[in-house]
Amino acid sequence: MRPPRSIVIVKLSAIGDVIHGIPTAVALRRAFPAARIGWVVEGRSADVLAGHQAIDHLFRLPRRWLTSPRTVLRLRRQLRWFGADVALDLQGLLKSGVATLLSGARTRIGHTRPASREHAWLAYTHPVKAGSAHIVDRGCDLLAALGLSVPAPAFEMPHWPVSRERVTRWLDALRLPAPPVLLNPGAGWASKRWPVDRFAATARALHRRHDQPTIVVWGGAEERALAEQIAAESFGAALVAPETSLQDLGELCRLARLLISGDTGPLHLAAAVGTPCVGLFGPVPASRNGPYGTTHSCVEPPSALRPAWADRKTDRVSMTGIDVERVVTAAESILARSHAA
Repeated sequence: MRPPRSIVIVKLSAIGDVIHGIPTAVALRRAFPAARIGWVVEGRSADVLAGHQAIDHLFRLPRRWLTSPRTVLRLRRQLRWFGADVALDLQGLLKSGVATLLSGARTRIGHTRPASREHAWLAYTHPVKAGSAHIVDRGCDLLAALGLSVPAPAFEMPHWPVSRERVTRWLDALRLPAPPVLLNPGAGWASKRWPVDRFAATARALHRRHDQPTIVVWGGAEERALAEQIAAESFGAALVAPETSLQDLGELCRLARLLISGDTGPLHLAAAVGTPCVGLFGPVPASRNGPYGTTHSCVEPPSALRPAWADRKTDRVSMTGIDVERVVTAAESILARSHAA
């Protein structure tokens, strides 16, 4: 296959899933530096891609775009203007399969069943069997259809100077005794949320043992209420962050010592920008979705508490199997390494 002149990646949502696809774009940029690379993405997930050196063009879509014939036709026109030779579907769902077909690319790459669902595989000219455990590696595995291997996936996230200035100004006003630990209690699925009282207990323990300040980050009114509850139950050990954009949050993570979170977008954003993480994984195993890299630690419940895969969204037990002391110990280990460095 001759080197492609233009490539389009399809990974629509959610935030964490989009971040997991970034190493695939980085690998493509390294292999084909002269190619134009576009990305089809939904909603605010596009914000974590803005300014990335591996991506030349973003095709931004609203949520539920597939129900709007006008939006579908507009996307088709835009993609045909882009003129992709190759399209990679990193999502493997009906809507991503449709976007892959709309690209008009002669070479359309995606996973075989069961990694691809909802008949998305019908859109592909080059189906690839998923062989890796972690979702980041699975995305990179698709590049085998282009003759590429990716021994060391990398994120190479951009910097966002406006957000950096805004976050730095807020942190400076706090006059904290040390860079903060960030706590993120929210998650897209209720089954992935660690109990609020345990986040508060973690903040108290870090303050009592190490005089370590903690800041609770949030997105939306529901998560803000969780953050305020954690701060109240921490008895002054934790502060509530102001409202942040995704780019603000990325820069705040860069200024933090570590982030503690369940399996959700902010966890994977922190890992992508290089912040050490303690990931809390209940219904979905860390081997599949954990923060990518060697600087992180994951805490999981006993295997007997992990639900069947089909019940992962409705589970309410597995996250309760993660106790505070194990999380604090994991955080202390990372803090000790950063202090030594």
